[in-house]
Amino acid sequence: MLEYAACDAKYSEYTPARTGRGLSSTRGSGWSTGSGTAREGGAPQVPGAGAPGYRRPFPWPASREVAWFANVPHRDLAVEKAVQNWIRVDSDKFRFPAVASWGAYLLSRNVLAMSFAPRDTHEAQVQFALERGVPAMIGVMASQRLPYPARAFDMAHCSRCLIPWHLHGGQFLIETHWRGWQRTQEDLRAEQDVIEDVARKLCWKKVKERGDIAIWRKPTNHVHCGITRKLFKSPPFCSASASPDAAWYTMMETCITSLPEVADLRETAGGELKNWPERLTAVPPRINSGSISGVTAETFLEDSELWRRRLGFYKTLVNQLGKPGGYRNLLDMNAHLGGFAAALAGDPVWVMNVVPPAGVDTLGVVYERGLIGTYHDWCEAMSTYPRSYDLLHAGSVFTLYRTRCDMEDVLLEMDRILRPDGAVIFRDDVDVLVKIKSHTDRMRWESQIVDPEDGPCRGEDPAGGEAVLDGSRSARERDWSTIRVKRLEMVCLRNQLPSAVSRTERHSDRERERTL
Repeated sequence: MLEYAACDAKYSEYTPARTGRGLSSTRGSGWSTGSGTAREGGAPQVPGAGAPGYRRPFPWPASREVAWFANVPHRDLAVEKAVQNWIRVDSDKFRFPAVASWGAYLLSRNVLAMSFAPRDTHEAQVQFALERGVPAMIGVMASQRLPYPARAFDMAHCSRCLIPWHLHGGQFLIETHWRGWQRTQEDLRAEQDVIEDVARKLCWKKVKERGDIAIWRKPTNHVHCGITRKLFKSPPFCSASASPDAAWYTMMETCITSLPEVADLRETAGGELKNWPERLTAVPPRINSGSISGVTAETFLEDSELWRRRLGFYKTLVNQLGKPGGYRNLLDMNAHLGGFAAALAGDPVWVMNVVPPAGVDTLGVVYERGLIGTYHDWCEAMSTYPRSYDLLHAGSVFTLYRTRCDMEDVLLEMDRILRPDGAVIFRDDVDVLVKIKSHTDRMRWESQIVDPEDGPCRGEDPAGGEAVLDGSRSARERDWSTIRVKRLEMVCLRNQLPSAVSRTERHSDRERERTL
């Protein structure tokens, strides 16, 4: 099989086209696989192009304040926001007084924020946030729900975000409907009365207003709100048959998402959450209530212990994962209960937990643990920029999508969002991993089979016996944009027969030059 050609340098900043059809992406547009000429937005079906002069980002927490200009080569934001002092160009670096500054500041208080902004090829605020090591996604209030479950966030913050809250019957405010909401009075002056009217109809209570800040609070249950529906005919409660957590290709409606029923006026709908950090390890209310199919309190605790063991093993495979400041932005492509992210909670990293709509909906559990994540279908491009993540974890992703879309499309999308010097850990059936390797060889990745965290296992490789496959392979092209050097390690698992684990690692050009 022939190797994939490298993308032209013009695709170094390529982010799949968004048409405004929904939340943030042209979902379900379909990727061509036969001709190898086009995916979403007309990009060629080849590994992602590198950025000219790309350098490894500054380690956290230094990355919060400074980034290499070559990694995010967009000067427009520094020019357009010069008066507001959002960002400064200092020789070959960017310095950040702002851009996702609220989320960056909250990290110092051990609070994890999810920032989102529309795709903008000039200002690229989400790209800057990710380069800083701050969680962010491309997203916009449009016609579809945001890709998060109901009751996901403790607080919502909006400052100069230019969302027309008062339009469409207050639909955008209804979609937000989190515990807190904040905007500057300067932005709100024209529509303040309309917004406050909608907020009251949503049963929110204004708890503080000082200067240019207004804070509203959502009720802990809908007992009183149900009574007020007799007074406020609009908006009504959403249909009881509609899932509150449904948020993938789900249209927004002008209705209030009902909170779970309570037996007492003082009871918190859905169950009260523990304070952080107890919240991370406590059994989430959604599991205690039995609303997650196949998951009990006992299996949740077992899963947590399993991930503590796995993480220790992963750190022996991926050196940068066990090195403080080595990696910062991580993504779990099939997060399940968020065990991988929870095991990493004490490390200076953050994890974007993805729950595919094709599987069991566990994203609500992820948020109840105090973690963050999103729904995403891996048959489609992700709402993020190239080189967003240092490490991807793909547990049973390709088994889940075996009959849904082409493996090579998913791998090429993974290549697009993975940083140089990054890594991928695969856990999947052996026959699936063999197919993955056939594609990654063509993408100039290196591969090797090793034993799992629980030791050697028998009968789980294609030959039917114990095996260690050294599939190491390297390739270095003259043109900087064509260098694709990675390492892949596959590991069999005792407890999920037949299965395996694999790792993929990207090496920076500079490090690779030292080893060749």
